[in-house]
Amino acid sequence: MTVDRELVPEHAPEHDRSPTEEVSTATVVAYAVAAIVLVGWFLFGWLVLEQGFVDSVGESAGAGFALLLIVSVVGTVRRSRR
Repeated sequence: MTVDRELVPEHAPEHDRSPTEEVSTATVVAYAVAAIVLVGWFLFGWLVLEQGFVDSVGESAGAGFALLLIVSVVGTVRRSRR
């Protein structure tokens, strides 16, 4: 492949092109709510339950990664149905 073919978008294979779908407002709101809930979960564990800073960070990070895994699986299932 030459440099010319890499720079001209019409020569790029269809699977190499990035999707041009815009992110919906509902998705942005859902991510913002999830972030607020995770920060609240961290503060609740740290300040109310007094379980320690590192434990609260770990628990919140674990919950965040679990949410990301769920979003990834749901997105994969939705995309495979198209």
